[in-house]
Amino acid sequence: MTVRTAYASGEPCWADLQTPDVPAAKDFYGRLFGWTYEDFPTPDGRSYAQAFVRGQLVATIAPPGPLRPAGTPAQWNIYFAAADAAVLLQDAAHAGGSAEFGPEKVGDTGVLGFIAPPGGGTAGVWEAGSHYGSQLFNEPGALAWTELFTPEPQAAVGFFQQLFGHEVTEYAQDDGGSYSTLLIDGTEVAGVVPAEQGEEADWQIYFGVADVAVAAAAAQAAGGKVLVEPDENPADGTLATIQDPQGGVLNLIQMQS
Repeated sequence: MTVRTAYASGEPCWADLQTPDVPAAKDFYGRLFGWTYEDFPTPDGRSYAQAFVRGQLVATIAPPGPLRPAGTPAQWNIYFAAADAAVLLQDAAHAGGSAEFGPEKVGDTGVLGFIAPPGGGTAGVWEAGSHYGSQLFNEPGALAWTELFTPEPQAAVGFFQQLFGHEVTEYAQDDGGSYSTLLIDGTEVAGVVPAEQGEEADWQIYFGVADVAVAAAAAQAAGGKVLVEPDENPADGTLATIQDPQGGVLNLIQMQS
């Protein structure tokens, strides 16, 4: 079991789901991942749920936040660890992107912000307080990978390099394009992928499962959709893409036994 107790600046450290129906989402992902929950009130009288795998905190399911207008579908968000969220938000414009929200202190848990690289693709930044991120990583039911599909991949790579000091590795793709990975201390932490023509920037978030085919069937049985059927890729492993009943899209990746 890969238990994490800290994340370096520039590492994806957390993912949450903002959804218009928290109880329904809890039921869906509980059936998909076996998550258990602890509920907490929000200042506006709603509630959010922390999700656990074997007692380890792995995600949050919450009502829509300030960047999500009422009536929009559910959405998964990715967060990068930040040594100083306020400084990072100030630097975002100088790196060619923008600061979308924050910094906002969230009690004693940390400081929150949202940034967008050139070309789009809003991501969160999180300066740890008592909460540093997912307590499990690369495990069934926990965050395993993230990648940005963007119409401006090189500009996005430069943005993250300037903000976090990421190293970069380029991989040639069969279609003649390239896949960039962002690295911290030699370890790949996220990907940047050229978007198809006409597509907007979008983060793809991957959670681990023990068996992708079984998980995809469970998602469908729980009322979700399988958008991309389980597919085994020699380079990436076995993957699938699902959509929950409220519209949240999530990728599944099979963990090596």
